[in-house]
Formats: sequence, structure tokens, C-alpha cells
Amino acid sequence: MAGRQGKQTVRNMLWSMAVIGVAAGAMYIFIPHDESKSPVKRVDYSVELLTARRAAAYPVAAPEGLAKAWKPTSVRYDGAKGDSWHLGYLDPSGEYVTVKQSTAKPSEFIDEATQRATRTKVTEEIGGKTWHRYKGQTYDALVREDKGATTVVAGTASFEGLEKMARALRTS
Repeated sequence: MAGRQGKQTVRNMLWSMAVIGVAAGAMYIFIPHDESKSPVKRVDYSVELLTARRAAAYPVAAPEGLAKAWKPTSVRYDGAKGDSWHLGYLDPSGEYVTVKQSTAKPSEFIDEATQRATRTKVTEEIGGKTWHRYKGQTYDALVREDKGATTVVAGTASFEGLEKMARALRTS
């Protein structure tokens, strides 16, 4: 008698698992879900920008006037690490663009911020300032070295996208 009771328990457990599997499959099929939408949330960086502008030893840059389709996704300021400022965006086509500034040694900072991109001979005049183009496997970049700080606009976006970001940068 005990042997039959054990067989029924195993069979009942298998039937229960089958019913749960069918229910889970039906929910997956019939509950709408859009996997094409980006799960990255828009961030408000106004407080961090104000803090960085008060604390940094250089004029901290942030974009103004970009279309709403540009989505800010990350922000950091670290006064202990070369007054480093980081602002990350997704451009309208979903490509990544970052603005980074620091008082750290330019060669090391540029290498890190551009993901080891290589300086080209091409320069851009943007806002009356000269920016150097960097080309890399991971990121392309525009780099400007000023007195006291280096500014890098880098990412997976095209140079056109990087230029749009660089044109939008303001320090006040």
C-alpha cells in the first residue's frame, strides 16, 4: 500500500509542474512586453552639477539646449579623484555619449576616458575652441585640453553626435 501512495505523490507533483509550466507559458505569450524599449532610466543631474560647479577647480561643463530625445543616464563627481566629472547620455539613436572632465594628468585621464583611443591628426573648431579627434575600438572621442582641466566627449556615437554634445556644453 505504501508503494502505491508514493507513486501517486510523484505523479501528482509532475501534473502540478505541467500545469504551472502551461500557465507560465500562457502568461508569457499573452501579457504584452516590449523588449525593444531601453530599460535605462533618465536621471536628473542638476544637484550633482551644482555640487561639482561649486567644488571643482575648473569650470564644469554640461550640455544645454539638447533635444529631449537625448537621455541623461549617469552622473558622478569625485573631488578626491582629480576633481573628476562624468555625465553619461544616450543620444536620439540610442548610442552612448559621455562628457568627462578632470584635473588628473592629461595623458592618463584621456587614455582612461577614451577607452584607449588613439589621437588622430584631425581637429575640430567647436565654440571657438580646438578639439582633437581620437579614434578607438570602443569609443571615438573629442578632447580639449585647457589650463587646469581636460574635457573629453566620447562614446559609441558618430563624430557628428559627439560634436553635437560638444557644441551644447556650457560652463555656467
